[in-house]
Amino acid sequence: MRSYRDLFRTPEFTPFFLSYAAFNAALTIGGLSLATMVYRATDSPLLSALSMFGPQLAQVLGATFLLSGADRLRPRSTLVWSGLAFAALTAVLALPGLPVWGVFAVVVVQGLIASLGGGVTGGLLNEILPKDGFVLGRSVFNMASGLMQVLGFALGGGLLALLSPRLCLLLAAGLYVTEAVGYRVGLTSRPPRASGRLSVRATWRNNAFLWSSRGRRLTYFGLWLPNGLVVGCDSLYVSYAPEAAGALFASGALGMFLGDVLVGRFVPPALRGRLATPLLLLLATPYLLFALRPDVVWAALAVCLSNVGFAASLVQQERLMSLTPDDMAGHALGLRSAGMLTMQGVAAALAGSLAQVTSPAAAMAMTAGASVLVTLALAVAGLRTPATEAAMEPSRAR
Repeated sequence: MRSYRDLFRTPEFTPFFLSYAAFNAALTIGGLSLATMVYRATDSPLLSALSMFGPQLAQVLGATFLLSGADRLRPRSTLVWSGLAFAALTAVLALPGLPVWGVFAVVVVQGLIASLGGGVTGGLLNEILPKDGFVLGRSVFNMASGLMQVLGFALGGGLLALLSPRLCLLLAAGLYVTEAVGYRVGLTSRPPRASGRLSVRATWRNNAFLWSSRGRRLTYFGLWLPNGLVVGCDSLYVSYAPEAAGALFASGALGMFLGDVLVGRFVPPALRGRLATPLLLLLATPYLLFALRPDVVWAALAVCLSNVGFAASLVQQERLMSLTPDDMAGHALGLRSAGMLTMQGVAAALAGSLAQVTSPAAAMAMTAGASVLVTLALAVAGLRTPATEAAMEPSRAR
């Protein structure tokens, strides 16, 4: 499957895609509104960054206790109820007088729900599409995320100039309801991919199996660490340029969109597997420019160029699926999502802490430098993987 036409002719893909796009639009508008509201109330780069990326920190709890449900729950029902729960919690965030500690309590609950939803979404996509369509389909989902971030952050920035952050949060809650309705109407009811109930023991057992392979471990590290550190840079946009944060987020989303188009649609499979390290280096190096404290125009260009490198995740997810049994696809992709988002939350806290004692610009440059070093270390570790072990991994997974 090499064309978008074939992709959108696949039954259920289009409503799945549109519902996912609504989720991302809600996520961007709600996240920017919440970060702005917290920054205005506290004047703290750290709390602003954590309010926007804090749900990611709770992903580690979901990966520890809930992730077996990604393959053991009915996909449509899980996605519908997740969307409705996000709508209700976002409406709670819009309540007047909600203290900062209450904001973060809600954010943690959102992260727990998201850790399960990410695995269900990835596993269902792997189920709807044929094997040769996974990368193209995943790239289109990433493109939807990038495009909705461009529109969501641009629209969110404009709305925040006209409306209060609380009204913008209510708009995001309405988009979450739209997402849930789209899943309910557009998807058929499927049985779980694996037998058994959601349990902590099953989650730990599956995590141990996935972690037992050196190839999967290195792939997970590559998906989590360089990406997460760069998102730590993103978390400081509001404190770096309070009046232009929406423009920076939109520029980054545009770069992500372009990267997914190029890698997902035009790069042949034989070349795609070699691009992970170059793309991860591209992801981090433009942020080194922030050491010079560029104005908004140059900062937006650097961010756009950088985010083309997020397409590395397409290459890495394709490798992860080649090393994972089909009945664990949802769990494997859920662990990928939970670990990545947890690291993004950790990096947001780290970058915010650095910004508290230095400046947002300096913290962004230092965090990007750490991402470059981690990428190079993982590249060296991958070269040291014995050829016989790498060749045996796919057969072991099957």
